[in-house]
Amino acid sequence: MVEWLAANWVNIIILAVVGGLIALAVIVMIKDKKAGKSSCGCNCANCAMAGKCHSQTKANKS
Repeated sequence: MVEWLAANWVNIIILAVVGGLIALAVIVMIKDKKAGKSSCGCNCANCAMAGKCHSQTKANKS
């Protein structure tokens, strides 16, 4: 077991870093979703789905 870890320590570290970055991205996406932020990052005026993804926000403002 120790030999295997010694032979693959670089791969283990890289996988741990990549896994951590993926977890961080998912956490940020969940926080943004709960805060009501848009995930697309573009202008809603040019979006064909603007009426669908922001329909509750528009209804609450009226």
